[in-house]
Amino acid sequence: MSIIVKFFVAPDDTSAALALQTGPGRTFESLSFGNFDPEEAVIEWECLLAGGSFEELVDAGEPRIVAGQDNDGCVVFAISPRLSAALVDAEPSRLRDVAASWSQLRAEGGEVVDTEIAEAIVGDLAGLVSSARLHDQSVYCWVA
Repeated sequence: MSIIVKFFVAPDDTSAALALQTGPGRTFESLSFGNFDPEEAVIEWECLLAGGSFEELVDAGEPRIVAGQDNDGCVVFAISPRLSAALVDAEPSRLRDVAASWSQLRAEGGEVVDTEIAEAIVGDLAGLVSSARLHDQSVYCWVA
């Protein structure tokens, strides 16, 4: 499980990849969280918001790794355009429902994510994606 999870805004994959060793720092607008698996979470959120199955998204290469290896080292991955659109388009009540469903999914997997914390994560990420879109940028995640 991740210790540090930072979602951040960057203009492109090349810029986002620069965050691999030290994280996004102050260079990029970001949100910091911890103690959940963000690669699994973004797939679950996309399934809950936009439909599809976990396996289909994994088979399609989601989340798309931008830098690093997924072998207990730091990694940077992109939030999919489909998830980004679903986050931006969702009403606050829908985001709360998704957060509650995600919290329940995690509980079924033996991981505790409080519903209020889940709501904060999903809601704040939706806000970050909205901000990124205003500047024609994308959202990425740095995991350490």
